Amino acid sequence: MKIHELGHVVLYVRDLERSRRFYGEVLGFPEIRSELPIGFPAIAFTAGRTHHEMLLIEVGPSAAPLPSGRRVGMYHIGLKIGDDDQALRDALAELRDQGVKIVGTADHHVSHSIYVEDPDGNEIELYVDVPGIDWRADPSLVVRPTAPLHL
Repeated sequence: MKIHELGHVVLYVRDLERSRRFYGEVLGFPEIRSELPIGFPAIAFTAGRTHHEMLLIEVGPSAAPLPSGRRVGMYHIGLKIGDDDQALRDALAELRDQGVKIVGTADHHVSHSIYVEDPDGNEIELYVDVPGIDWRADPSLVVRPTAPLHL
């Protein structure tokens, strides 16, 4: 067996409409609209690469919160938002205007990133690939220590 690509991510969310606004309106992730009932409250998003890249499933307000600190499980998901640091600067201004919780930035040498939390505390990496960096030719670039990013 060989993995060809990461297909999609599915997240449980407390409030589907609140999360739809965050991913669809704040982050600009295109939503898939369907009139077909699927048996549970859910919304799918795609940037066009595949049938859906993210699915949100509502579990309601009584769902347990994500544990804080070191834990087993997902750390974050990464969403590419552009091709240069200007896209990150523009996103950072928009995120601040929207009151989104920003938890950090990073220079990964092959990519530059802003880290935010969604309404349920899931961490999202918004990134751009660094132009001119060929990590395929030099895979060691991928594992270089992270550096501060100054936008």
